[in-house]
Amino acid sequence: MQLTSVETRVLGALIEKEITTPEYYPLSLNALVNACNQKNNREPVMALDEVEVRQALHGLEDEHLAAPVRGDGRVAKFEHHCQEVFNFTRGEIAILCVLLLRGPQTPGELRGRTERMYRFDELGDVQSVLQRLMTRDPALVKVLPRQPGTKEARYAHLLSGDVQGFESASASASSSSANSSTYASSQATDPELSERVAQLESEVADLTRELGELREQVERISRLLE
Repeated sequence: MQLTSVETRVLGALIEKEITTPEYYPLSLNALVNACNQKNNREPVMALDEVEVRQALHGLEDEHLAAPVRGDGRVAKFEHHCQEVFNFTRGEIAILCVLLLRGPQTPGELRGRTERMYRFDELGDVQSVLQRLMTRDPALVKVLPRQPGTKEARYAHLLSGDVQGFESASASASSSSANSSTYASSQATDPELSERVAQLESEVADLTRELGELREQVERISRLLE
């Protein structure tokens, strides 16, 4: 399976909206375009048009991963078929959804960013799900080489083929390398600093999740008022 970046975004958006806003699912083409182009919970942010999303839907339909809903409505709507293809647990599909929408993530990031879809009680539960996805035949997830100065390894989905590495579009390689060296040196000499940084990262993940929930609530209210 070799999904394109647009197909990946479309599939991730369908999965996310089925779980977080089931009252608006399946999605019309216009709603799906808006979901793909959201600025929150997306990396990278995209600006897709209806033609690109429709082409991606055709590709996903060829892979039996998505299809139009057969019904009497005048507006065509679309749904994903991941459950039929992969028979995921709720935890597995939540993790895969975040990987599709945001690229490679650490287990800690996945735990915070999947909370809207599925709550993992412990970090070990996330790692257990990642391990199951890695041992499927064929594997759906792989662990990436750990970057210099980082404590946690990141995991990436394999629905677009093998992944050798990933650099965030928001950071340059040179500044990342310098910051990583400084950070690693500080951590090695100050365990208390390491603990404080871990706590701040957790708080940032919580705030990001809460902001995403607020934005979704605003979107729901806006749709109701239209």
